[in-house]
Amino acid sequence: MKKILPNGLEVRDSYRLLSSVIAPRPIAFVSTVNKNGVPNAAPFCFFMGLTPSPPMIAFSCIRRGDSKKDTIRNIESGRDFVINIVDENLTQAMNMASGSYPPDMSEFDVTGLTPVPSEIVTSPRIAESPVHLECKLRTIVELGDVPTSLVIGEIVCYHVRESLLVDGIVDVKKLHAVGRLGESVYARMTDLFDMIRPA
Repeated sequence: MKKILPNGLEVRDSYRLLSSVIAPRPIAFVSTVNKNGVPNAAPFCFFMGLTPSPPMIAFSCIRRGDSKKDTIRNIESGRDFVINIVDENLTQAMNMASGSYPPDMSEFDVTGLTPVPSEIVTSPRIAESPVHLECKLRTIVELGDVPTSLVIGEIVCYHVRESLLVDGIVDVKKLHAVGRLGESVYARMTDLFDMIRPA
């Protein structure tokens, strides 16, 4: 075993190591809208569920340089967002949306994805995604030496493609979700197995 101390790593090396160790990671394809009505979509792979009641999720957004990303600015002003789950059909568009674009340029236009209105929140959903989680902002916590925004949201509405639902839950074998690994490596859910938890 090689010992690696975090305080001896450059920021980029620390990020690369952490993201290669915590793998695979689900991808939150976050859609928002800015104060001028321009829709935004960006993927984040530091993403997790927090509580079942009320259902809450969290994702973190690391700044590029000194300014906040469009996603964070939009959430701060609009107080809501949508998490769109990435399946195999969405991977290329998700990757395109990860680029740096001006605030007045919509990733929906860049990727060819379709924005559709949400039921409760202002932010649009991505029509091509099989699952949408409409979220209202609970809080944003600023963390780290390199400013990182931890966004905590409460899910106020689920939208799930009907063909994926079995007894009220998503059949993960049908979902074909994609996970992020280290660097530019992603994973498909193609090699699955079951284990029964002990009593």
